Amino acid sequence: MDGIYDVTTLTADQYMVVSGFLSLGFAAMLATTIYLYLSQGRVLPKYRQAIVISGTVTLIALYHYWRIYDSFKSAHAGGEVFNEAYRYVDWLLTVPLLLMETIAVLALPAASRKSLTARLVPASAAMIILGYPGEVSADMATKAIWGGLSSIPFLYILYILFVELTKTLETQPADVAATVKRLRLLLIATWGVYPISYLLPLVGVDGGNAFVGRQVGYTVADILAKCLFGLTIYKIARLKSAADDASYAASEGVH
Repeated sequence: MDGIYDVTTLTADQYMVVSGFLSLGFAAMLATTIYLYLSQGRVLPKYRQAIVISGTVTLIALYHYWRIYDSFKSAHAGGEVFNEAYRYVDWLLTVPLLLMETIAVLALPAASRKSLTARLVPASAAMIILGYPGEVSADMATKAIWGGLSSIPFLYILYILFVELTKTLETQPADVAATVKRLRLLLIATWGVYPISYLLPLVGVDGGNAFVGRQVGYTVADILAKCLFGLTIYKIARLKSAADDASYAASEGVH
């Protein structure tokens, strides 16, 4: 089965590539977690929740990258099957939190915040859950079916982010609105890597090459979607803090 690929058949070069990228993912999550937690005090209290959520996202990912790397080494040594489920457990926890931190940093009215959260969180969970059966299947038709099904909540999320969330940006400072718009584009760009990696077997990339491509693609996407995304949330929190408090803007040099 493609989803439980026998990693003992990897060449030495393929093993080094996967090992190196998993190590990179672990280091990026560790560094970003420390930075975000230490930096939360540099924004106004009302925006710190978003920074804490961002740090929690990378902390969860840090733990799972440790488990993924450990599973990969053990599987390569012939001791166990590589467990791809660690990634999906990670995404099931972190993707809803990514969307929650986006909402939290904007400090929207309670009604808008609750409405967006109540729809985005279930949709993001459904997207991850529906993608997993295709991930662990070697049957191309099964991959395509479950990949298509997982695209439905994905499109719904995009609708909320690009249609409904846009309405709330009218009340935001211009630099904040511009940064949020770039943040949404970052989200689409990074999330787009996941289905590409997921569907590699459908375009004729199989065996060790598909496994390596999937692990590299997932790791790069995770770093961008969690670390870079979290740092952008921190930037937005600083801009919002400066817009709310002139003394903060002067002391922090934020304009």
